[in-house]
Amino acid sequence: MANVGCRIYTKINRPEKSLIEGFRGLPVANIDDCMGRIACCDSSLKAMNHSPMLGTAFTVHCPEGDNLMFHKALELAQPGDILVIAAGGSMHRALCGEIMSHTAMKAGLNGFVIDGCIRDIDEISTFETFPVYAKGVTPNGPYKNGPGEINVPVSVCGQVIRPGDILIGDQDGLLVVKPEEAAELQEKAKAVFDMETQQKADIESGKGLSKPWLDAKLKELNCEIF
Repeated sequence: MANVGCRIYTKINRPEKSLIEGFRGLPVANIDDCMGRIACCDSSLKAMNHSPMLGTAFTVHCPEGDNLMFHKALELAQPGDILVIAAGGSMHRALCGEIMSHTAMKAGLNGFVIDGCIRDIDEISTFETFPVYAKGVTPNGPYKNGPGEINVPVSVCGQVIRPGDILIGDQDGLLVVKPEEAAELQEKAKAVFDMETQQKADIESGKGLSKPWLDAKLKELNCEIF
């Protein structure tokens, strides 16, 4: 019988690095606009430093306030992976701090996503190449009792994240992309980015921002203008 709730899957399907790198430099907001504007984790998840996030999800499902499986995931994850820790959103205990972060950096991992709290924020906030997203900060440390699961689909701040999904983060928030949809989304997001670049140029030149949709919508609403 499967030991549900205490399982570790060591193998995941990681997308090609070139597919992941296609998102580098694209704003999360532009990509989300191409995904129905519903693909981002909610605003309770915040960037703990200014390092942009891009990599492959390596997921951990653990009890609130417990990081036993987090530690095991640090041993199993590969360079380029992002550890996604789904811990029920508990704000009572930090699941990691500077020691685990430095361990991950040394291993070539691309960041942490914590559905809960971290500690050692004075150190973590200075990281320039290791992004950390979390819901908050507390000095209270975690337990290490287990159980938990590694590399199963998890729910984090309103989004389902599967092992191998592509995660993209900036100061606006964190976005989840399925690898099988990545190539098409990159093209669409690049088009949005280019359009906004032109809009900013038009504003700077004095041409202004074109909004043909605005008056059309007001007319549709039968808006009275005096």
